[in-house]
Amino acid sequence: MRPTTGPATAIGGSILLLTGTLAGCAPDSSSPSQPAAPLAGIGIDIPRTDTAFWQAYAKFLRQDITAGHLDVLPITQSDGDDGRFAANVRSLAAQRPSAVVLAPQNTTTTETVLDELLAKRIHAISVDTVPESGEVYMVVRADNRAMGTSACEYLGKQLGGKGKVADLQGAQDSINGYDRSTAFAHCLHTEFPGIQLYQLPTDWKPDVAAAKLGDALAATPDLNAVYLESGGAFLQPVLNLFQQKGVLKPAGQAGHITVVADDGTPAELDAIRKGSIDATISQPADQYAKYALAYAQAAAAGTVLKPGPTDHGSTVIALPNGLEDQLPSPLVTKANVDDPGLWANQLTG
Repeated sequence: MRPTTGPATAIGGSILLLTGTLAGCAPDSSSPSQPAAPLAGIGIDIPRTDTAFWQAYAKFLRQDITAGHLDVLPITQSDGDDGRFAANVRSLAAQRPSAVVLAPQNTTTTETVLDELLAKRIHAISVDTVPESGEVYMVVRADNRAMGTSACEYLGKQLGGKGKVADLQGAQDSINGYDRSTAFAHCLHTEFPGIQLYQLPTDWKPDVAAAKLGDALAATPDLNAVYLESGGAFLQPVLNLFQQKGVLKPAGQAGHITVVADDGTPAELDAIRKGSIDATISQPADQYAKYALAYAQAAAAGTVLKPGPTDHGSTVIALPNGLEDQLPSPLVTKANVDDPGLWANQLTG
């Protein structure tokens, strides 16, 4: 049996990591090792840099590119604009890279762009978002349902199973917002039926989040807790609102409103240290960059991947249009906020 061309091999359906490159499809154990195929250039479009999370992702990408001496085309940036995203990807495709790392912010309009990449035999690696149509080699993304469940379990235990919780929801036409909201609500209803849930749609907009939470506090002055589905976007507006309303009290003090967030930005970790919020779920910006590039290298080498567990604590699942590596997102509290392994504690300069 011939080994799959490339720097990687898979064993028993698992996806293993070998010296920084990804494994896929197993060679026969008696086969001699083969030299890695040369890698063609990799195209990268950064979706936005208007939040601390995406700024960190861009920084980790550049660090990993330099450390790995990777052949990368000039990086483009689409700033959350659908038209610019499509133009950037087409510009990268015209340079014939072996793979393009991208992160479409509107996942419903990706089919044409991804079909164009496929026609040119260019592999697409999507970060954080799941294109609804069009083929992808791999989606690198946190398990967002697990994030919503983790937030629910933390708040439920903190409140002793009773109280009132507001969920500042991400956009519900976004798979991330939908998954977090759905899992959070399901967990509360099944595990903590004594907690009343107030769902506040925000479309990921900080001003909308602050306005709706302000209305909720006025109507429900005994609100006990808040779930921020995007700490990177909502943290400061929420803390400002709490300050204005006179309810910004440190954890452990009477009247403190328990807050758990998603993202795990440096500001969120600082807020945990100060007691302003209680916890965050660290969406791994460093791992997004690391594995997006590793999968791009695997794609360039012609590696065929399969669903299964990985050696980095995640599981690759099958999608209708490709595969998804669901990376773990640890819960951060005062107990582990200074863990040097957290991406927010790794940022320097």
